[in-house]
Amino acid sequence: MICYSAIYCAIFGLAICFSGPAHSHEFWIEPEKYQVFSDTSLIADLRNGQMFTGARLPYLDHNIARFDIVQHDKITPYAGRMGDLPALRLPNIQSGLLIALHETTPDDITYDSFEEFEAFARDKGLGELRDPHLARGLPLAGFVEHYSRHTKLLVAVGDGAGTDRAFGLEGEFVVQANPYTSTLSSLPVRLLYQNKPRQEVQVEVFEKHSDGTVNKFLALTDKDGLVEVPVIKGCRYLLNAVVLRPSPAETGAVWQTIWASLVFAIPGAAQ
Repeated sequence: MICYSAIYCAIFGLAICFSGPAHSHEFWIEPEKYQVFSDTSLIADLRNGQMFTGARLPYLDHNIARFDIVQHDKITPYAGRMGDLPALRLPNIQSGLLIALHETTPDDITYDSFEEFEAFARDKGLGELRDPHLARGLPLAGFVEHYSRHTKLLVAVGDGAGTDRAFGLEGEFVVQANPYTSTLSSLPVRLLYQNKPRQEVQVEVFEKHSDGTVNKFLALTDKDGLVEVPVIKGCRYLLNAVVLRPSPAETGAVWQTIWASLVFAIPGAAQ
């Protein structure tokens, strides 16, 4: 049975979330626990918000382009029930590194002013856009952006052993060392766009401590698309990066953004 009250609450929360400027909010998968025992259940929310805090979103199949679970390099499509909140409930999980992949169907936003668009682009490190925008003969107000979200979650089940790899998300972070078994003080992560490294682009890193405090810092990928993320035991991390490109004419939009995000935790204090 569909839980309409849960859907209403999630939609209401999302409306509040979008009441600020544009849609410069991150999208991610957030588990109840980042380290779980084998043969138990993984429960996780889809979230949309800012500073690693956001509204819970229900499972709505028309908003999902891809939702896969990966363990031991086996990819299994995930199918929930309409209105499920939390959106992900996975029983009887086995020991190892579990990876959840989620891509949304595209959506649109209309900008009432170019300043609003510029503020978004500045926040996401997308560069100066007024000249390219005007060179295409585009209006300074009332134009549309087409966007989609592409997110990955890493969870340790049992010993958490395993490795991340590229799974073909249009925008994707790939961790080069297992955050649950590594002892590194910084974690190397590669950022991909259409399976190719993104060079010298901004990555936002949100670091959440056990008391709920969130720190944000920026990093820049190198020529191989790699970024070193300094990590602290007991903290949870959300990485975010955005691609901006002209939108295909058939979308009815003039710009298109591809949002990539990644969530993981570093073992230590309670998460």
